[in-house]
Amino acid sequence: MSEAVLLPRLAARRGLRDAAAVALLAAALAVVLVVAVGTGPIALPPDRVLAALAAWAGLPVTADARDLAVVAVLRVPRTLMAGMVGAVLGLAGAVMQGLFRNPLADPGLLGVSAGGAAGAVAVIVLGAALLPAPLRPYATTIAAFLGALAVTLMVQRLATVEGRVLIATMLLAGIVFNALAGALTSAFVFAADDLQLRDIMFWTMGSCAGASWPRLGMVAGAALPLALAAPGLARALDALILGEREAVTLGIPIERMKRVAVVLVALAVGAAVAATGTIGFIGIVAPHLVRLARGAHHAWVLPASALAGAVLLAAADAASRIAVAPAELPIGLVTALLGGPFFLALLLRERLRVDGT
Repeated sequence: MSEAVLLPRLAARRGLRDAAAVALLAAALAVVLVVAVGTGPIALPPDRVLAALAAWAGLPVTADARDLAVVAVLRVPRTLMAGMVGAVLGLAGAVMQGLFRNPLADPGLLGVSAGGAAGAVAVIVLGAALLPAPLRPYATTIAAFLGALAVTLMVQRLATVEGRVLIATMLLAGIVFNALAGALTSAFVFAADDLQLRDIMFWTMGSCAGASWPRLGMVAGAALPLALAAPGLARALDALILGEREAVTLGIPIERMKRVAVVLVALAVGAAVAATGTIGFIGIVAPHLVRLARGAHHAWVLPASALAGAVLLAAADAASRIAVAPAELPIGLVTALLGGPFFLALLLRERLRVDGT
């Protein structure tokens, strides 16, 4: 069989296998979300969760009134927030790793998370009295988003020279602004009182406890452009693996792609950080897992990383509710406990591979 016939057939088969694997991940996410909704101080088995969800959706199903209140008011917004933020971090991590051609890149590399933390901590310490009264309940969220956006714009401005986005310069600028935002956060922590310190600690360690429908809408709206752009970014990121010159010869508008990718990642991650605080490791772990499963082609990596991130963070949020019940662990602590050993295993695996060559 000729190569001209064989290659399209192989590509089609890989596409079908990738689609099946993505569908499997989506099914796993649905199961995890149902289990997570039933997890907490008031435990609910899956059948009661599904009955409550059906009754809440208006279907002719009988559900216990207490189950309905727990599911609809407390658990669904929080679980959806965990899944959505996990998906944002996983997808953003995969895009950043492809853009930097570095498997250790993550959404925090540009200073997005550090800028968001600085903005939120500033409002916690200084107060929200300067804001209009209707916005005060969302002051921390708004300040975190604006802090993340400001840092990203400054990093991108420094990294743009004569219309070209220099990836190495962007990396260095991100490191600098991470340090500056961290120093600013430390200064506010130094000036905070005991009550403010407690608020700062829980915010900087991440939590989905403050989930609400308006915050869900904010994260969904900010993440939608990145999700819609992901199929177009996949081909460009695959070409970028070969090098920038080679990608340009293939007709990829590489400079425009870099600018679009950075802005969309910053917008989505800034909204996620504003809604839940800083949560580490998901943006690195999820893309690594999906690459280990089925390779590094981005038509698979991008959607699978989003789904894997959602699964990981929803599971971590459920674990945070019951690990030290009736208290609750910060979700960032749970992801760090999971992500740390994972990276240690990767390090040992890479060391064994190098030693064996």
